[in-house]
Amino acid sequence: MSSSGLELPSGNGGEAVEAPPGTVSVPRPVEIGADLAWSTQDWAEVRTRVERAGRAYAWLNLVEQRLRAVVAAVLRPVYEPVRGEDWEIAAAGPTGQEWVQRAAALREVSRRKGHVLDPADDTVLAFLTLPQLRELMVQHWPCFAPYLENRRELELTLDELEVARSAVGRNRGLSRAVLDQAERGCARLLGLLDSGEGEAADRRLPADAIERLVGDRYTDVAGVHPDRVRLQRQLPAEDLFEGARRLDAMGTALGLMVQNFPGRRLVRLADEGCRLRLLFLNPACGAMRRRERELGLKRSELSRSVETSILHVRRVRGRVKDPEAFNIHVFDDIPRFSAYFVDADSSDGVAVVQSYLSRSRGAETPALVLRAAGREVVRGAESGYRGEVSLFQTYREEFEWAWEGSRPVS
Repeated sequence: MSSSGLELPSGNGGEAVEAPPGTVSVPRPVEIGADLAWSTQDWAEVRTRVERAGRAYAWLNLVEQRLRAVVAAVLRPVYEPVRGEDWEIAAAGPTGQEWVQRAAALREVSRRKGHVLDPADDTVLAFLTLPQLRELMVQHWPCFAPYLENRRELELTLDELEVARSAVGRNRGLSRAVLDQAERGCARLLGLLDSGEGEAADRRLPADAIERLVGDRYTDVAGVHPDRVRLQRQLPAEDLFEGARRLDAMGTALGLMVQNFPGRRLVRLADEGCRLRLLFLNPACGAMRRRERELGLKRSELSRSVETSILHVRRVRGRVKDPEAFNIHVFDDIPRFSAYFVDADSSDGVAVVQSYLSRSRGAETPALVLRAAGREVVRGAESGYRGEVSLFQTYREEFEWAWEGSRPVS
């Protein structure tokens, strides 16, 4: 019996064992009925948390590295000539003395334990957090003002990121809304800091931080969307087609362009020098009737829609200055996909591809967004070659093959 009057398990299958004088028996672990296994739903929830935290971490890591570089570029020339290696401590001043000294102590501990893996990180600056970097910029704003225009937006954006940063740093769950807010905030902050994203912002389909980091896993696929509606939320037809120098499209009725890009804009596009090749499924061919049966449509229901689309683009062609640059063809084969190639002959080219499924209309099928300048897929030495044909190139070759066998519409 213990001093508290409670009897402890003997540790020998419940049997009492006489302990030698002066010794204390160790209690046997008691089964509490805990189930350590995770269900399928548990695993799904955890994977969702990890995916969101991983995306947020990549963005925040990029922002933090960029902010450190900006702080170093502006403040080091001011304080280093006087204070040398301790310029960060001098820059923090009396108000930041506590946290900057804590960062310096953490660096020393990391040095002794061998945790500083990159010599470039062997600085106090590398151990400062986003809020501390923010404080340095606020304290010395006159130094940063010549380079950064909007202090208020900078501060507000950094404040917004604190919610996601706190959740990621403590391994807590992120909602989709908070993740989206963090990604938008990071992209906006990188733009404010002139991170080099300005060049990408001028592109039709700018790459975000995540795609730049892991895009080589997916060759030239820049995005996958469940259907055309959600595609257009991320890449509206105006952004896709506006300013194009070349536009090649094939499909049944080319609804993405005909229904979502006004005819007057097509006229302006052609008059500004864009060359168009539009390839429709022939409304009068047998493949059209088979497609209507697949979709469970009445006879001629789909063909009338295609005829309407062709009449629309013919009227547009009649209004352009150079009708020779506006080509309309029809093909008779069973359609397997719809595709829109914008500036396919340039490194900035983009394609949107949707497969035709047997019981789903084109607007309802998953949409792939492809880049012309996709990353090269490197094969091993045993394969005998480096790289492979990209998805963009594969679909473009299919378009060219279909165009060669098609007939012009007068």
